[in-house]
Amino acid sequence: MPEASIDNDNSLENLSIFSLPIVNDNPFGWGPNDQPDKYKDLPYQKFSKTDKIGKIADWTAMGHTDKKTYNKYQSQFSVGNVGQYSYFHDEDESQFTLVDQTRAAKTGFQKKFRTNPNKMMRKPYTQQYQNQARPGHVVNTKMTKQQKVQQKSKPKYQSNMRNMKQREPSVRVGDDWKVIEEIEFSRLSKLSLVVDDPVDLKMCGSMEYFDKTYDRINTKVQTAANKLKRINRVYHKVTTLDDPVIRSLSRAEGNVYATDSILATLMCCSRSVYPWDIVVTKISNKIFLDKRDDSNFDLLTVSETSSEQPMDEDKSINSPHNLALEATYINQNLTQQVLRMNEERFCFSDPNPFIEGDQSEVASVGYKYRKWDLGNGIQLIVRSEIDAVSTTANDEKIFLNIRALNEWDSKYNNGLDWRQKLDSQPGAVLAAEIKNNGCKLAKWTVCSLLAGVDQIKFGFVSRVNTRATDKHVILGMQQFSPNEFSSQIALNIDNSWAVVRCIIDILNKQKDGKYIIMKDPNKAIIRIYDIPENSFSDTEQGDQDGDEE
Repeated sequence: MPEASIDNDNSLENLSIFSLPIVNDNPFGWGPNDQPDKYKDLPYQKFSKTDKIGKIADWTAMGHTDKKTYNKYQSQFSVGNVGQYSYFHDEDESQFTLVDQTRAAKTGFQKKFRTNPNKMMRKPYTQQYQNQARPGHVVNTKMTKQQKVQQKSKPKYQSNMRNMKQREPSVRVGDDWKVIEEIEFSRLSKLSLVVDDPVDLKMCGSMEYFDKTYDRINTKVQTAANKLKRINRVYHKVTTLDDPVIRSLSRAEGNVYATDSILATLMCCSRSVYPWDIVVTKISNKIFLDKRDDSNFDLLTVSETSSEQPMDEDKSINSPHNLALEATYINQNLTQQVLRMNEERFCFSDPNPFIEGDQSEVASVGYKYRKWDLGNGIQLIVRSEIDAVSTTANDEKIFLNIRALNEWDSKYNNGLDWRQKLDSQPGAVLAAEIKNNGCKLAKWTVCSLLAGVDQIKFGFVSRVNTRATDKHVILGMQQFSPNEFSSQIALNIDNSWAVVRCIIDILNKQKDGKYIIMKDPNKAIIRIYDIPENSFSDTEQGDQDGDEE
């Protein structure tokens, strides 16, 4: 206490007043008895009995701490080393820094010896000295053909991965489109539905007989029959609403209508990678599954499910779009070339509904209109196609579907050159195609099952020159039963029917109008949009005006 002046009369008043602070004593343990009023609104972080109370401040400790005991005094109530007293700043200050982050230039010595020399000592003997000859041993430095092919194709694949671009959707999503459902492929893979055999409603068209000499084609003997020819015939790709037979059947039969290619796209949607879209028109509680007139729906994809998908630009002959055009051209010509043309055809009871007059220039095709009962009041009518007819040893007629698999570069077929491997290892070539074109093969198999054909024949067609797309050669043929081939590619037809039933149940809950089913271009998701009635009318009108001009 400071001394007071004796001479001052007010000495007692000038004396400093000292008062003892209030000390809260807790006789039962450590900590406060009652919470003071001034601390009621302040947060309080609890401590566990196992927490170790350390030093508040230690100015004698070294600058670096032991990493083993770095979190020794961290409270167990804080998650991820972040307690409730941690400070966070919301504003973005990523552009502000006081530290020079430029890299210091390394000397020549540092560049040469930047790896840890002790790291080499930890490698096993076989890794350290696998390329060094030991006394009395000779090291084989020659590479196999498969290793050479992999080494040549590896930089190309790595550059494609670096330059991989996001795919564009098959159609631009309008601003007034409304998403009514988003379905992931993982959800669809768990579904299952057993469907009874279909009922044949109508059969139309005429088909030519298969030329069995093409079954004996091989890579060793090249004749004029091996060359792929251009067949000038008319191919009808009529959509659902434009089919006069479906329109007449819709008056009395069924409530859902589609073609085999459209339905196969839905049934195999979980295998697809490239984007696609299907237009849905609902009228009087009847659903029509259609395709757009200006879409690429009928083009065949190439290497869609491959690990090394074609990523070239559109100007290149190996771009995805140009490869799809080439594959479609090969498939259409092969299906007609392997037939006995200009001979008597096998005709169904009704003629082809899409032609008038002479049928000589029309492609060989037969149509089956069949009805399936999917349950829950869903009666599905599908128009399926048959390519040709053949005969067995007992002169029994069987129906065929013919499809073409094309080789555009052997480096992208797992290093399997068809000219060298197709005759000796046909199973390996087919296994590579199942891996690279799994979605396309699955859709072909589904179309054959929908049509009820007895056999599906695959023709293997390759380019004469890998840099030219105008000349091709047929290297061989393989045939399978659709049921047998579906088991080889692990196609679960019960799951495929369940996918269709799931999508139709969603559409049945909607009101009459126009919808579109779209595959996301970069994700394993399909979306169903509610779109205006005139969504594609402007495009169609523009196309009509352009044709008139």
